[in-house]
Amino acid sequence: MKVEPLLRMEHISKSFPGVKALSDVTIDLQYGEVLALVGENGAGKSTLMKILTGIYPKDEGTITLQGKDITVHSPKQAQELGISIIHQELNLMKDLTVAENIFIGREPKGTMNLLVNDKQLNKQTAELFNKLNLDLDPKTKVRHLTVAKQQMVEIAKALSFNSKILIMDEPTTALTETEIDTLFDIITSIREKGVGIIYISHRMDELNRISDRITVMRDGTYVDTLKTSETEMSKVIQLMVGRHVYIESKPNIASGEKETVLKVSNISTKNLLKDVSFDLKKGEILGFAGLMGAGRTEVARVLFGADPSTNGTINLHGKEVKIKSPADAVKQGIGYLSEDRKQYGLLVSMDVKSNIALATIKDYQTNSFFVSDSKIKKTATKYVKSLKIKTPSVDQEIRLLSGGNQQKVVIAKWLQRDCDILIFDEPTRGIDVGAKGEIYKLLDELAASGKSIIMISSELPEVLRMSHRIVVMSEGKITGVLSSEEATQEKIMEYATQLH
Repeated sequence: MKVEPLLRMEHISKSFPGVKALSDVTIDLQYGEVLALVGENGAGKSTLMKILTGIYPKDEGTITLQGKDITVHSPKQAQELGISIIHQELNLMKDLTVAENIFIGREPKGTMNLLVNDKQLNKQTAELFNKLNLDLDPKTKVRHLTVAKQQMVEIAKALSFNSKILIMDEPTTALTETEIDTLFDIITSIREKGVGIIYISHRMDELNRISDRITVMRDGTYVDTLKTSETEMSKVIQLMVGRHVYIESKPNIASGEKETVLKVSNISTKNLLKDVSFDLKKGEILGFAGLMGAGRTEVARVLFGADPSTNGTINLHGKEVKIKSPADAVKQGIGYLSEDRKQYGLLVSMDVKSNIALATIKDYQTNSFFVSDSKIKKTATKYVKSLKIKTPSVDQEIRLLSGGNQQKVVIAKWLQRDCDILIFDEPTRGIDVGAKGEIYKLLDELAASGKSIIMISSELPEVLRMSHRIVVMSEGKITGVLSSEEATQEKIMEYATQLH
């Protein structure tokens, strides 16, 4: 007798203006199963999940939950049906407490059913954390939590709805190895209760550890579903991208013979950095590795003038410079691609061409009040072609592009500014394998053309693959600098875990 799946989405199609996002997609999810959903950015994974959670209406197809046909009209209805999602982008209110965030709209009431019963609210939250083995204080305001702890709050919030189906969209992006282990323990415990989990991730090692089956999507279509235990990850990547992934080895750069474009000496900050010193050569990709909280992003923010330093000097091309604001950094030829591209790199409600022109808008002014739209369009079209940005047109809103293509738009913005030094903070965060290859190829080409790149990454294979030298940090200090020849994952981790 055939067992009815927990969920079946059959022949789902969805179109947006100028884009066929999904075409005849069918997937199913069993009780107590972890189904990995993979594919490049733009493959349609998020669109499919937004249809399941009531954010988008489907154009065609059927959704069956526990044997019954359903149509999900809103996220609230999805939650009532037992379908919850943990988004990649955090959706917490930072001025509310952890407990208030988790039970917002469902708070226990006190006297005359008017006021919130804070004692009961915190008790319910503590009981939830106890079940999930999470060490969090319900009364802490979210703004005081690390990104990793905020991610755990999102997970607890989703699980508080007693979900039948839990969708996890890149849940480990901001988590440490220990926190990932904790998350996987949670996943194991809830799947044992029959909860079905759809797990979206670009980290192949995670799929091996946690998933039962892997469903692959490409260009808005269903490709295949594979049993994880019987599948090599190279096969999954091949199905995802449908093309060769860029893996050329890095050319040897004798750093000592190259011009030093940047020299940082004894930079310190009030709360974390302590006497940070390093140099950057012309045409070099200098990788920064370390565990979360090591101080890598803080170094980038000081160099870009976003945060003040309490001590130290910065020399550019042999001359000491004072960088007190991002405007100062840009004038000195430094561009910064933040790990949070949506908050710090893009205006998501604006179109592609406007975002590309952001850092050089004065170049397009016809007088003090107007800019030349035709010139902006011409420039944007050039970068869309040269960087292979997938978009129907340069007039497309940024928010409708995939993560990888959004990242390329940020790169185009700084290339148009003609920056000599480019700081890439987690350049492939939330980007799929195929798009990663394109970003890697682009970074190599930029370095070969004489640009100098600082690349911060939490993925050791990425750091090893891309860097000519690797700076390793721990607790706000540089603990080691390794050449590409001597660097290994073991050596990097040895330096990254050195305590003071």
